[in-house]
Amino acid sequence: MHFGILGSGSWATALAKILTDNNHNINWWIRNTDTIQYLQRRKHNPHYLSHAYFDNTLLNLSENIHYIVEHSDVLIVAVPSAYIHDILSTLNSDAFKNKKIVSAIKGLLPDNNELLNDFLFRPFDVSIENYFAVLCPCHAEEVAAEKLSYLTFCGTDETTAAGIAAHFKNDYLNTIINHDIIGVQYAAVLKNIYALGAGIAHGLDYGDNFLSVYIANSANEMVRFIREVKLDYDKETINYTARVYLGDLLVTCYSLYSRNRTFGNMIGKGYSVKSAQLELNMVAEGYNASRCIHATNQKLQVELPIADCIYEILWQHLSAEEGFKKIEFSLV
Repeated sequence: MHFGILGSGSWATALAKILTDNNHNINWWIRNTDTIQYLQRRKHNPHYLSHAYFDNTLLNLSENIHYIVEHSDVLIVAVPSAYIHDILSTLNSDAFKNKKIVSAIKGLLPDNNELLNDFLFRPFDVSIENYFAVLCPCHAEEVAAEKLSYLTFCGTDETTAAGIAAHFKNDYLNTIINHDIIGVQYAAVLKNIYALGAGIAHGLDYGDNFLSVYIANSANEMVRFIREVKLDYDKETINYTARVYLGDLLVTCYSLYSRNRTFGNMIGKGYSVKSAQLELNMVAEGYNASRCIHATNQKLQVELPIADCIYEILWQHLSAEEGFKKIEFSLV
């Protein structure tokens, strides 16, 4: 397999590290020419995970997305969901023909509040059988430090998913296969919203007891939404306590590496959304995700008191204090 990576953020850089540590040559699309030149010269990404060094003989770097797509069999999409449409709109409609697409994004595309697979089906005719997702629980920072981490590779074609996953497994990275391609993507979207809320709670000086009850209720909300949104895809019973669902929710809510938790913490301490975005200087997917899930749920009408309050805090100018008073009364 010839792997291509689209994106140069912390998660894209972590995935590039795993593959090159396993001695795979990779094609890597990076939009910024200065970043490419720095990587070639200094052997690390100057902006993200700068302590992760690369063997440059394994890197084929280019700012030309057409070149990277053309020369890759498996394309890992690891750019913020809000930028997907603009980045991929330059490609021809047959650009992904005979290729496998692996989503490494954890958000909905905000234009139509849709998963990446739904978007790719229209202009590029990418079937669900050729679409996969790589999800956590793990953090890019821990991958870069080679701390034991776990990745879940999801796809309706579990044999191919296992084949892709095999290229990532090593001494510090374990993999597991999951076929619930729709459910795991929505779980990744929702956990960022709830992690952002966990950060708000911390900023408001709520304690560990409240946070444990908050996360337990968030897990129940997540399951309710997933069961409703994926009725047309897969009615099989799913173990929602598995690591790609509950495990990812827990680590994102608790970890100091979590950018969504950090973003929420600033909101809880009184930062405006704009100020928190400038201070963080990275994309917190939970911010846009809260609006996307709110819009999606207008049709589904799933009971989501926590997600609804976080949306109101971020997008409707509800104060964090007021919003969490409402959440207090909704917890069971």
